[in-house]
Amino acid sequence: MLPVRIIPCLDVRDGRVVKGVKFRGLTDQGDPAALARAYEEQGADEVVVLDVTATPERRGTRLDTVAAVRARLSVPLTVGGGIGGIEDAAALLEAGADKVAVNTAALRRPALLTDLAARFGSQCVVASIDALGSGGGGRGGDSGYEVVVRSGTERVARDAVAWAREAVERGAGEILLTSIDRDGTRSGYELVLLRAVRSVVHVPIVASGGADSPEHMADAVRAGADAVLAASIFHQGNWTVEGVKAALTGLGVSVRPGYSGVGETARTVEGAA
Repeated sequence: MLPVRIIPCLDVRDGRVVKGVKFRGLTDQGDPAALARAYEEQGADEVVVLDVTATPERRGTRLDTVAAVRARLSVPLTVGGGIGGIEDAAALLEAGADKVAVNTAALRRPALLTDLAARFGSQCVVASIDALGSGGGGRGGDSGYEVVVRSGTERVARDAVAWAREAVERGAGEILLTSIDRDGTRSGYELVLLRAVRSVVHVPIVASGGADSPEHMADAVRAGADAVLAASIFHQGNWTVEGVKAALTGLGVSVRPGYSGVGETARTVEGAA
């Protein structure tokens, strides 16, 4: 198995990093460019920037934010939020993104994933899937998880696992899989959902929503994740990326190099305020 990627996530609103619980109660966490740089210095393998109000506000992701992050970041950068077509994706890639994460627009017009893959290559196209437990067999489908769009504000009568399979068939080269039930709760990733999606797709899966510890991340890897994304534990100083990598190594999970290995758990992120 390839080494697991550790990915800090920067949810951005009005040019600032924010974080809440289940996509609600967002509070300020700092400057995105400063945080991205700090996380790279700690050993982050990638950084994800999601403009969480772009789609509800019917606009694209702020290009100045993307450019500012890229100016201080050398590791791969995935950007999502408000991508409605080829032009939006092209603008983000031009501003410095390496991959674009598409959610709402892909549900509305699934052929968008095919168009993006044809233009930029599947390696640049991430299907961002926000999933909410539906109880199974109901409006969401048989898996028990339904898709939610528009930054978690609108339920879609579509099974999340079936949509993940279709998204890959249409050209997505990666799945960013977020459990809204777990987001910000720090109760661990939604392992049942992860296993279900892993069983139907062959592309990398980034697990998102619920991380509180390296043990949670190790559980996600064993459930089928190729990468683990986290926000709260990094923003709030509970863990550094290098501390997570050291702990995961101790748990038998292969990680990429680029950390001190001293097992440090927390350190103030300077310049993020």
